[in-house]
Amino acid sequence: MGSARYTELGAFLRSRRERIRPADVGLPTGPRRRVPGLRRDEVAQLAGASVDYYNELERGAGSQPSEQMIAALARALRLTGDERDHLYHLAGRPVPAQGTAASHVHPGMLDLLHRLTSTPAQVITDLHVTLVQNPLARALLGDQSAFTGPRASFVYRWFTESGARELYPEADHAAQSRAFVADLRAAAARRDAKDAEASALLGSLLELSAEFAGLWAERDVAFRRNDRKRLNHPMLGLIEVNCLNLFSEDGRQRLLWFTPAVGTDSAGLLDLLAVVGTQDITGP
Repeated sequence: MGSARYTELGAFLRSRRERIRPADVGLPTGPRRRVPGLRRDEVAQLAGASVDYYNELERGAGSQPSEQMIAALARALRLTGDERDHLYHLAGRPVPAQGTAASHVHPGMLDLLHRLTSTPAQVITDLHVTLVQNPLARALLGDQSAFTGPRASFVYRWFTESGARELYPEADHAAQSRAFVADLRAAAARRDAKDAEASALLGSLLELSAEFAGLWAERDVAFRRNDRKRLNHPMLGLIEVNCLNLFSEDGRQRLLWFTPAVGTDSAGLLDLLAVVGTQDITGP
């Protein structure tokens, strides 16, 4: 990159890295550490980047980081909203609108997510855009954070792509459709009437899905708070879980975590998730 701005970007990344203790992000401290904060390789690991690439960023060299990489670095370094925006400016990238896959996740919610090491958990927006998942959530649900554009919303994929429904038994599809629409109506009402993101999503769904349009016309409204779900896993079979929600103060983000349903064998199946690894599926 080579400009003064990118030199400052590297210095800013280094300053944020040095203030974080390994325990803050769920990493072992170890008996001997030569740096007060995280090592470069640890930041790279948390952000899903190569060590060489992250080293180049801190040196102010290499290629311009993508918006997705900036978002990943902001989460890895537990940046505040203002710090994340500053990072985008230093990288010469536009600050993404709230609700996109690159949305800022509150550091406190992100910290709680990473402390949930023994249960699947993820942070999504009120429009069902997945922002970040822990490893067990990716193993249970597949990687949901890589979608862009309208497809970033699972509700959009649910009503426009048949493959998105494969995670749920067919007998549950109608109930899931109703729950998604009622939840989306509650989320859209909480937002400003002129909210471009919600309006674009609703407009697309009303145009592309007769099922969605019919359910939307019924005007049911209800936030999804605590659900009992049956999930089809390609290797483990049917897993029945409780899906619990923790909402952010403004309601635009929610932390979801999944616990085994009482009276089923799901506890043992969830224990196997770490063994089977990440699915290659398109459902939530």
